[in-house]
Amino acid sequence: MWRGVIVAYIIVAICYFGVSILGYWAFGNAVADNILISLEHPTWLIAAANMMVVVHVIGSYQIYAMPVFDMLESFLVKTLHLPPGLLLRIITRSLYVAFTCFVGITLPFFGDLLGFFGGFAFAPTTYFLPCIIWLCIYKPRPFGLSWIINWICIILGVILMFVSSIGGLRQIIVDASNYKFYQ
Repeated sequence: MWRGVIVAYIIVAICYFGVSILGYWAFGNAVADNILISLEHPTWLIAAANMMVVVHVIGSYQIYAMPVFDMLESFLVKTLHLPPGLLLRIITRSLYVAFTCFVGITLPFFGDLLGFFGGFAFAPTTYFLPCIIWLCIYKPRPFGLSWIINWICIILGVILMFVSSIGGLRQIIVDASNYKFYQ
């Protein structure tokens, strides 16, 4: 399993770094949040890439929204005493998806919000919380190699969390200053 995780992270890193480096090389800092918007041709490649994004988002949305679905359905069954079943699930999940689509359409700076909230959620869970947990569980010798590497990751993760959140907030302010609803 560990080898599989390492291979998966390497593949993801190659894909992300490839897109970010080549995107910056081709477009500079004028690239859009969605790099596919900046592309003009070949149209078949853009269409295929957009289709892959749709497949990815449909799958990941279901995974990340599952706790929300469970919480909503539990609230409706336990508090409002609605009967559990397929009809309740279809209605609850459809309304939730419609609400999130409305929010995504209403806020065109949604990518900036992702950067802002991603700084609070992604950086801790990826960079420094695992290191803190590892230090608490294994208790390595202070100032040993493992201890130093983990503390470097913790410090860099905290810095990344603050910098990305500040950058996301700045971008929200810049985009919101000239924003008009539904135009």
